[in-house]
Amino acid sequence: MRDFRKYSVWEQSHNLVLKVYILTNKFPNDERFGLTSQIRRAATSIPTNICEGCAKISEKEFARYLGISFGSCQEVEYLIYLAKDLGYLSMEIYDTFQVEIVSIKKQLYQLIKTLNAVD
Repeated sequence: MRDFRKYSVWEQSHNLVLKVYILTNKFPNDERFGLTSQIRRAATSIPTNICEGCAKISEKEFARYLGISFGSCQEVEYLIYLAKDLGYLSMEIYDTFQVEIVSIKKQLYQLIKTLNAVD
């Protein structure tokens, strides 16, 4: 069984979730059940699916869960973009999140590619 804590992409995505929670605390209260909830769920899905994938026996199954994480990254990337356009965060904060999300996506992509090459 794989230990999810040994994957740097898991650690980075976990840190992203912590930052998303801090960021969304500053969103308007009327977004609590809208954008705030959705971005938190999408962000949390990234490390959660890495963890769940680590419990799978085959490389193919693990890669499938990493693919779900990748999709959640895409979702977070858009939701951060939307929050910027709605004026909930500055361009500077947006850029910081964008760099981090792209880094996570690159790591996931490389890991998926490696796992798929094994099968």
